[in-house]
Amino acid sequence: MRWEATLKSVFDAIDEELEAEYGADHGLHPSRPKHGTTSNPEADGLFNIGAAFSAGFGSKYGSGYIVEIRLATLRKVPKEIRAEIKEKVFQGLEKRLPAAFPGRELHVVDENGIIRIYGDLSLDD
Repeated sequence: MRWEATLKSVFDAIDEELEAEYGADHGLHPSRPKHGTTSNPEADGLFNIGAAFSAGFGSKYGSGYIVEIRLATLRKVPKEIRAEIKEKVFQGLEKRLPAAFPGRELHVVDENGIIRIYGDLSLDD
């Protein structure tokens, strides 16, 4: 639980940056609360960034986390903007994971168009 809570804090920090940069540019879904109005960044604002554990079947990297980037809007977001957002998430993970998980060898890769986090996922301190 601590490992995933730490990973969530990394995603929350990236979410905050993306909201500041893109939040006002793409109309928020009518049923979605404004950014910062709930206690969980996953539940408000334009972005919901998180990860799901994958056993890694079919991946050359093995088990890890598959990063999910969702935009809560009814508007069509151009491919170029989506790619830019994905790259910022990728860079944010590369920057923040070493500080969030000191001493662990974690890697961020783009595997077949999907951001994957793999490496030392052990629960040891």
